[in-house]
Amino acid sequence: MFSKIIRITLTLALFVLSIYSFIDGEIGNGIALLFPTTLVLFSYFRNERILWSLYYMRRQNLDKAKKVLLGIKNPEKNLIKTQLAYYYLLIGMIESQHKVGKAETLLKKALNTGLRMDQDKALAKLNLAGIALSKRRKKEAQILLTDVKRLDSKGVLAEQTKYIKQQMKKI
Repeated sequence: MFSKIIRITLTLALFVLSIYSFIDGEIGNGIALLFPTTLVLFSYFRNERILWSLYYMRRQNLDKAKKVLLGIKNPEKNLIKTQLAYYYLLIGMIESQHKVGKAETLLKKALNTGLRMDQDKALAKLNLAGIALSKRRKKEAQILLTDVKRLDSKGVLAEQTKYIKQQMKKI
């Protein structure tokens, strides 16, 4: 994984080389150099390891997803703020299968760091509600579920919310 500084430096170098090609009259080379420039710039905002772990999580291969995420060395330093939030979210969701206490701290860290989309915030709060319910904190789970309903405007998490509410009635 390249550091942030290397990615920005490489992007700038490719962009300057592309501009030089345009000035020199080699329009085709200038256009051709814009493609790798955009790819490197894209990799600055979207970490490839996070994308791979999302792919593995969709395939229900949590062990591989965790292995890919743990391959990120020093995430606080090498990831930008939003990438770090999604790193914590993914690790928290994986850890919720085994270590509930660690998952709770990671999910709270993801919410505090700053998830971009309301759906992702709703997903994190839904997982936190499930964790709170498993620790017999019914009131906290109810507050989190109302936040999930507010954030889940498309109703994607409605079924999971109903399931947690049913579990709350049993406690």
